[in-house]
Amino acid sequence: MTDKERYKRTFSLLRASQEDFMEVKAMNDNVRILPVRKLAALCAAVVLVVAMATVAYAADVGGIRRAVQIWIHGDQTNAVLDIRGNSYNLSYEDEDGNPRSIGGGGVAIGMFGQERPLTEEEILEELEHPQVEYLEDGTVWVYYHDQKLEITDKFQDGVCYVQLKDGDKVLYLTVEEQGGYIISPHGYEKPTP
Repeated sequence: MTDKERYKRTFSLLRASQEDFMEVKAMNDNVRILPVRKLAALCAAVVLVVAMATVAYAADVGGIRRAVQIWIHGDQTNAVLDIRGNSYNLSYEDEDGNPRSIGGGGVAIGMFGQERPLTEEEILEELEHPQVEYLEDGTVWVYYHDQKLEITDKFQDGVCYVQLKDGDKVLYLTVEEQGGYIISPHGYEKPTP
């Protein structure tokens, strides 16, 4: 006789009482077993919802925060660029150690009129453009990368033309005495009347 046969023979003699049998049957009636396909679909749905929430947080609420080096007033400066949706904030310390902030925003318009927020690269490119500053003492300054130029005495008929070079890159700056300026890589632009 094998072990399997002995096992069957021994346990075939055991019988559950009617009361025990009814209790086990009632327990089985309360247990619901989910089919494997439904369980897999439920898990996939949960993963999809979590992934979409993560993407939404990163794209909109979480934004992008990055340490950058940027030229500010002719000095290369460590700053923190924080991009949230259609706006950005650039935080840095000035030469005296005081906290400063530059903010802005914008969208790019596609061929078919659809709007999208500017990318991090586009914002950094915009921040790298030459800046013209009109100070309270009446002086006018141009800042471009490591260049600081006072152009107060160079205005003729209310306009000043400045050529800026950075390596092989040349930019032409048309500055109006009363405010406003135009940047072009091709040549000087006429000021707006």
